[in-house]
Amino acid sequence: MLLAMVLTALNASASHSTELVVATYNLRLNLVSDGINAWPNRKEAVKALVRYHAFDVFGTQEALPDQIKDLEVMSEYARVGVGRDDGKDGGEHAAIFFRRTRFAPISRGDFWFSETPERPSKGWDARCCNRLATWVRLRDHASDKVFLFVSVHLDHEGIVARRESVQLLLRWLAGQDASDAVIVLGDFNATPDTEPIKALGSALRDARLISQLSPYGPVATFNDFSLGSAPGPRIDYIFLGPGIEVRKYAVLTDSDGLHYPSDHFPVVAHLSLE
Repeated sequence: MLLAMVLTALNASASHSTELVVATYNLRLNLVSDGINAWPNRKEAVKALVRYHAFDVFGTQEALPDQIKDLEVMSEYARVGVGRDDGKDGGEHAAIFFRRTRFAPISRGDFWFSETPERPSKGWDARCCNRLATWVRLRDHASDKVFLFVSVHLDHEGIVARRESVQLLLRWLAGQDASDAVIVLGDFNATPDTEPIKALGSALRDARLISQLSPYGPVATFNDFSLGSAPGPRIDYIFLGPGIEVRKYAVLTDSDGLHYPSDHFPVVAHLSLE
């Protein structure tokens, strides 16, 4: 009986050790005009949220260089990703953070959602901004499995840009190592009924729809800093390739009772790589 209990505990521990907690979090860029919701008043809450919920790998959107530096204070995480304006530090990032002791980066890169994805550029009917994706291939020391992790931020205005960006993303994914598990997440600036999300849902799986435990939290992911009001549309997603189970999925509405840490909710999934 004692041996059986020990083996059960060991199996449970092994199962937990290979669970992968991933998240996407649009952090809202640092704007003085946001007043009480400006980044200096939110950064500690963001870091506390990440650590409390024990994200293993998470993709960010909108963070400017100073915000990236603030997050890098969490020394347990390594970071990849460049600025969308110059391919170096300039402008917003779609950076990826991962636990440096658990994961070994194999390769990494960035590409832009435009007709010239290899260099900083604006595509199709996008009016204001360059848009990009950041990716990294990671080996998980806990399971020895390799997975491809992609953080995405699509244009908020251009209908053609969002449609063509998704097609570019799918073509890019088709050219990657077919043996890798695939995790694609981010702010797609599109609701589930739109063509880009339907296209992604045909090629990949929406983590919310395949969660073994019923999804936790609201469907919507945009809150506009309006605590106490119904959140806005669902525009942040986690999409998965085959070979990945979703144990649970959540849209986290953490706050201090007065303010949210960002104008988007973080979207989190607990995964198991088969």
